[in-house]
Parts: sequence; structure tokens; C-alpha cells
Amino acid sequence: MLSLVPVGILPRAAAFFIDFLIRTPFYLGAWFVVLTKAGAGAGLMLILVFLLEWFYPVLFEVLRHGQTPGKRALGIAVTHTDGTPVTLNGSLIRNLIRQADFFPMLYLTGFIAMLSNHRFQRLGDLAGNTMVVYVNSERPAIQVMTDSSTAPDWPATLDDQQTLLALLERKDTLSAARRQELSAFAWPELNGTESEQRAMNVARYLRGHS
Repeated sequence: MLSLVPVGILPRAAAFFIDFLIRTPFYLGAWFVVLTKAGAGAGLMLILVFLLEWFYPVLFEVLRHGQTPGKRALGIAVTHTDGTPVTLNGSLIRNLIRQADFFPMLYLTGFIAMLSNHRFQRLGDLAGNTMVVYVNSERPAIQVMTDSSTAPDWPATLDDQQTLLALLERKDTLSAARRQELSAFAWPELNGTESEQRAMNVARYLRGHS
């Protein structure tokens, strides 16, 4: 079981702001060139702005262990949801879909998406199977489910198996509170996160042996 600490909205916003400040001098320089010159020089500066906006985070996330300068300053990083380092494909997807998170304005869609799941994933994270986590943190860890499996520790009936498999299949459509509530019926001695973890692991085991 892998312990990851998902990062909430405010630290992520602060990291984004730091990265924006780092890019601002380049944006201002490009704007000055565009206003004072025409032709190839202005076109090249516009290309530079495009590359900075869309590939600045990808470059750092892939080459610097999931950390842009802003994320590094806040002690956070991008990983895949199973805790493995973010790949080029995952970083490209999460950053290219950032425009959808901005829709219709002020990052509203991304804000709503992050509040709707326990990993605080925006649309780009959901598409890229990524999340932002604390690194070298002393915070108590939230247990994030990985793809491990566990055999049931009781003689599971057909109804038990169907219920657990249905929970696994519908996990992305249920809130964390609802998943934990349902899992607690089988493991009332565990806390909400642990009972959910156990339910998902047993369900994966049953799916693999069905």
C-alpha cells in the first residue's frame, strides 16, 4: 500500500503563481518586441510565448522529478496516481488540457473538478492519470489506493462478490464518503479510508479470479 498526500487547491495555486512570475519577464519582453517590431522578430517572440505557456511545465515535470520551480518551492510534485514518476505522455496530457480547466474563466472548471474528488485532480490530472502530492512531508498521509489485490478473509458469497465488484466498477462515480460508508458494512472495525482500501483490494482479487 502506497501512502501519498494529495495537495489541496491553495498550495497548487501558490505554485502556479510562482511559475507565472518566473515567466512574466519573458512575456513582457515578447510583448515589447511585438509592439515595436513587425515581421519575423514578432513572429518568433509569439512562438516563444506559446512554448513557455504550454511546455514550460512539461519540461520541468519530466526532467525535474515532477517539480516546476513553483512546485519545488512549495514542496510538492506531480506523480501518477500509483506513485510512479510522471511520464512525458502524462505531463503532456495534463498540461494541454489545462485550457479546459480554465473554462469558462478563472480556472472555474478545474476548481470544481478538484473539489469533486479526494485526490484533488483537475480535468488534466484525470485525463493524464496524475495527481499532485507533497514530497518529504511530515503531514499525516492519506492512503491512496493502488492496484494491489487481497483475497477475502471470509467465505464470500455470490452476493458479497457481486456487491464488491459493483463498488469497484462504480468507484469513480461515487464520492469518497459514500465509498467509505459502503465499505464499512464489511469492515466496521476499520476507519473509513482503510475499509475502502480493503474493499477495493478484495474486489480486484475477485475480478482477477472471476
